[in-house]
Amino acid sequence: MHVIVLGAGIIGVSTAWHLIERGHTVTMVDRQPDAALETSFANGAQISVSFCEPWASADAPLKVAKWLLRDDSPLLFRPRLDPHQWRWGLSFLTQCNDAAFERNVAQLVALGRYSHQALKQVVASTGIEYQRLERGILHFFSSQADLDAGAAAAALMRRHGVDRQVLDRAGVLAVEPALAAHGERIFGGTYTRSDESGDARVFTQELARRAVAKGLQAHWRHEVLGLEQGPGGAVQGVRVRDMDSAEARTLRGDAVVVAMGSYSAPLLRPLGIHLNIYPAKGYSATFALRDPSRASVVSLLDDSRKIAISRLGDRLRVAGTAELAGYDTRLDTPTARTRCAALSRRVEELFPGVVDTNEPSYWTGLRPSTPDNIPLIGRTRLPGLWVNAGHGTLGWTHGAGSGLALAELMSGRQPELAFRFLGQPATQPRGRMAMA
Repeated sequence: MHVIVLGAGIIGVSTAWHLIERGHTVTMVDRQPDAALETSFANGAQISVSFCEPWASADAPLKVAKWLLRDDSPLLFRPRLDPHQWRWGLSFLTQCNDAAFERNVAQLVALGRYSHQALKQVVASTGIEYQRLERGILHFFSSQADLDAGAAAAALMRRHGVDRQVLDRAGVLAVEPALAAHGERIFGGTYTRSDESGDARVFTQELARRAVAKGLQAHWRHEVLGLEQGPGGAVQGVRVRDMDSAEARTLRGDAVVVAMGSYSAPLLRPLGIHLNIYPAKGYSATFALRDPSRASVVSLLDDSRKIAISRLGDRLRVAGTAELAGYDTRLDTPTARTRCAALSRRVEELFPGVVDTNEPSYWTGLRPSTPDNIPLIGRTRLPGLWVNAGHGTLGWTHGAGSGLALAELMSGRQPELAFRFLGQPATQPRGRMAMA
């Protein structure tokens, strides 16, 4: 069949690739001049199958309350007169209990494993190079209380088959000697060797080019105006506008996949499809290395700041923090400047003199977040309309598998993993998706 994929981030491009591999004709639409120029552009670079705990946990409400007045807090909630924000927040609270946390972890780990294997298969078949480092992920802690919590999380992950080791300070420094300058303030950590890192933008753009070579029709710099319906509400086309010529037209196909990240929700509301996805504004800073020999090579999670640190060749990427404040992507607001400066300050604390903090490359993107952190993948109640969105901070981790799983579903096959796909009879948790 002919499928129109809306969105050319890691999710959309992976979906398009796997559909083409299964013999479908695919058209892809994106408002940018190339793939991966929005949320997939400069993320934390981690494939973190073993570090995929959802934000919603029993202690999350207290932490968020303490962070309300701090512009540099890891998770910043800015209340707005926005019913979608409040709906998301109330749904988030329903997930803040131990039973929901463990249930959600099981889903995230299952999708993560499936996706990691899918990524390896794509890399093996295409030869794409994207500054990949298979050194694992090391999560380090700056207090005994945080280390104890991390050890408990590691025990939970081991119950789901994840080999997450608990390390003392010496063990952390043995895994990543570059942390030695900060060593006295490290109490321990957890480490998983099987995780990895790499540049999501480079991978996605290279995969898009290979998809075009296989027949993908890519419409760059085309704005999506809306969806067109036929008899019975079936989605039969997409109204688009060429951003260069201002010409508007309708693209027609047998099915439409909405993979537009945070923008998926407002696109579908006029059709009565209400995705409980809200944007979480994330930040990153990318630095040139002054002294590569003293820079980290293992991808890191700094628990005290809730940031990820990844080596990308001769650069170091520091990413993290989340701001629930609507669709604002500006970097020139007081809050944005504070949060960016905090990333620069932290990397200098951890690796003094190693990076050039005088010329950082700051970036912000909107992470499409669901209250339970579980993405929405599958069919909607409208014939011909499919969704692949809501991956939050795990788009890079879950991208290849999400695309593969949806391509399988659209081809009439059941993906080989235990996951709650949309449009299937398995019970859906409250707060994830409603279709009026």
